[in-house]
Amino acid sequence: MKDYYHILGVDRNATDAELKKAYRQLALKYHPDRNPGDKACEDKFKEINEAYTCLSDPQKKANYDNFGTAEGMGMGAGFGDFSSSFGDVFGDIFEDFFGGQFGGGRRRARPQKGSDLRYDLELDLKEAVFGAEKTIDIPRWETCTACRGTGAKEAKGIATCHSCKGAGHVRLQQGFFSISKTCGHCKGTGKVITDPCKECRGEGKTRKKKKVSIKVPPGVDTGVRLRVTGEGEAGSLGGPYGDLYVMLHVADHPFFKRKGNDLMCEVPVSFTQAALGTEIEVPTIDGKAFIKVPAGTPSGRVFHLKSKGVPKLGGYGKGDQFITIFVDVPKKLTPRQRELLEEFAEISGEDASKGFMDKVKDLFGKEQAK
Repeated sequence: MKDYYHILGVDRNATDAELKKAYRQLALKYHPDRNPGDKACEDKFKEINEAYTCLSDPQKKANYDNFGTAEGMGMGAGFGDFSSSFGDVFGDIFEDFFGGQFGGGRRRARPQKGSDLRYDLELDLKEAVFGAEKTIDIPRWETCTACRGTGAKEAKGIATCHSCKGAGHVRLQQGFFSISKTCGHCKGTGKVITDPCKECRGEGKTRKKKKVSIKVPPGVDTGVRLRVTGEGEAGSLGGPYGDLYVMLHVADHPFFKRKGNDLMCEVPVSFTQAALGTEIEVPTIDGKAFIKVPAGTPSGRVFHLKSKGVPKLGGYGKGDQFITIFVDVPKKLTPRQRELLEEFAEISGEDASKGFMDKVKDLFGKEQAK
């Protein structure tokens, strides 16, 4: 006589829950789909099924415990009677095998959250620095107001699905397997629409444009993503709306260049201003400021304005502003301007008629003469 308790790896006092747990573990281990072509596993799988078919049935278990046999336990009877607990076990196994493809059909379809949406929003530099309130138009699916998302013109326009009798799933027999699958007629809802809503044509949703207010915080930059909860697509079966994700893009500024939280700019000064020194007005992102340019300032010198940059997003403080001075050489001179510059060059000991290479040759000539 086969020892069914030994086959399942349990003792004779095992509870129904312990029997079911042991069976599921062994059935998953020796299932033919996981061991293709392995005759030993196939035989073991049949033996496990035979043992559980007996011990899971109270009457057959009592006969087995008392007489060592279960009336009607032949292979045909044992594998054809897949009702109640045994069918439930196989439903659990298929859920493990197929990630809920079959097991999920054992439950009625539930409300689902709507899809998330993305919107790309372009800002200018000032809006990114100081923050902004923007209103955008979002095309999306919304819950139909006429039928309140039911898809039916009236309440009586919804009937019980005739395919699954309202269960949301149907049971299929495949060989000696009995499995549950989501009903394809009602898509798991257990209901069908007999008189659809004219507004949404039974979908329960309509396509509309929604105006959404976006609050852009100070200090954002390209790549920052803002989340607006509940402004995505409408959910299914009464589920909540998805979310809206706003991707920010900051346009280039004609004067300022941004580097992190700092702002860079270039400001021209004349030759005389650079030579003699002066005080100049420079633009900032929030107005203007004045900087002193010392006498003899070379082109390329950088001046620093503290806390005149971009606010730190989600933090405290601001970046700085850096101003690069460049000497603006006039392209055209009046005769008098030229005369004065030539006089300046002569006083300075410069020969205005000589170019750079001429001066290099003179320098090397003096070095060779030494």
